[in-house]
Amino acid sequence: MGNTICLRKAKVNQHLKIVTVSASGELGRRIRDMGLIPGTECRVIGRAPLKDPVALRLRDFTLTLRNSEADHITVAPLED
Repeated sequence: MGNTICLRKAKVNQHLKIVTVSASGELGRRIRDMGLIPGTECRVIGRAPLKDPVALRLRDFTLTLRNSEADHITVAPLED
């Protein structure tokens, strides 16, 4: 795997694997409840015109996150 980056910096159509979720408390629980846990593979499928929020495809559903939430998620790009 390559270098890790913040999910906010991931590019559209980039295939990723979640490495860490650094949020704690209520935000951390919400992020994990949405299925964003270390080891999960996802793909950025789009961004709003002002770059916030970001749309992800993981498992069999689409999820949108605000950049303030994406800042707490570290991902590693996967080779396609």
